[in-house]
Amino acid sequence: MRGLAILWVVLYHCNPRLQGTWIYYISIWGWAGVILFFILSGFLITSILLMTRDKPNYFHNFHARRALRIWPVYALLLVVVYLNAPWFIGPSVTEAIKSAPWLAYIFFVQNLFHLALPPAIGPTWALAIEEQYYFFWAPLVRFLRHPWMLTSVLAAALVGSPLLRQGHHSWLTPTHTLIHLDGIALGSLLAVGMHTLPLSRRTWLWMGLVCFLLGLVAAGTVAAGTAYLDSALAVGFAGMILALIASTGARSPVNAALRSGPFAFYGRISYGLYMSHISVFIFFGWFDRGMDRYGIIGNFTVVAFRLAVSTAVAAALWYGFESQILKLKRHF
Repeated sequence: MRGLAILWVVLYHCNPRLQGTWIYYISIWGWAGVILFFILSGFLITSILLMTRDKPNYFHNFHARRALRIWPVYALLLVVVYLNAPWFIGPSVTEAIKSAPWLAYIFFVQNLFHLALPPAIGPTWALAIEEQYYFFWAPLVRFLRHPWMLTSVLAAALVGSPLLRQGHHSWLTPTHTLIHLDGIALGSLLAVGMHTLPLSRRTWLWMGLVCFLLGLVAAGTVAAGTAYLDSALAVGFAGMILALIASTGARSPVNAALRSGPFAFYGRISYGLYMSHISVFIFFGWFDRGMDRYGIIGNFTVVAFRLAVSTAVAAALWYGFESQILKLKRHF
């Protein structure tokens, strides 16, 4: 599922090149891939927190493992972009530090201020939301021992997030954490439910399928064009993930496609691909310009080239960099 999400996001950032084709109508919804990322993250991280909250060094181990997963690629991207500021930000490193304050990126708060995020590091807003969320969520999981307490907190986030979006408050940025909590809170709620409710696999499967259908129908009807669209999509995606979890091990074409092959591969390299693909697009902008005169064929060539090069960069990051650093997780 992570592989599907990242491919959808990459396609979204290529959508101007896909106008006039049927793929364009799929690509313009690619922003929703970030919601899918949030749900997966909320489910997986909350599951880990619930399973380890009674173990020693809970906070130390959790934050150390998060740092090993997040910081290396994140720091590498910041270094590359800032040191090559004339290419990625402009016009110089000094001016780049003023226009894209590095301190905000160090503390993962770049999404909370009205900053013009340079495209090369624009995707980091979603990462900032996750880091802020888990900074507060990990202590709550540790100390709120009753499931209803955690459920109440998550329900407040699910209700409050669309209400804040509907209010159009001037102090809220388009990437502010408080208006993007639907997905990650719903993923966390899914983890709390599966961790505490003794329901059968069949029951979870049907609950997932019902939520999937209700969420997609709502997104296409009553929630379309409203502040509740993200919430509707989150319900649909969460239902889909729940159904897939409940059907794990079943022999079906869907499970077979997701378990191996390109989707599993892209899921493995998804973090590096998410973080680096815009920078890759910018770096190879000369290829885009060379293809402009070939019309739709040139556009398809650009999209294929972008995906191929971005995949190669992300794969190199994973096999030569990320996976090596992640071996240190065994110490935590």
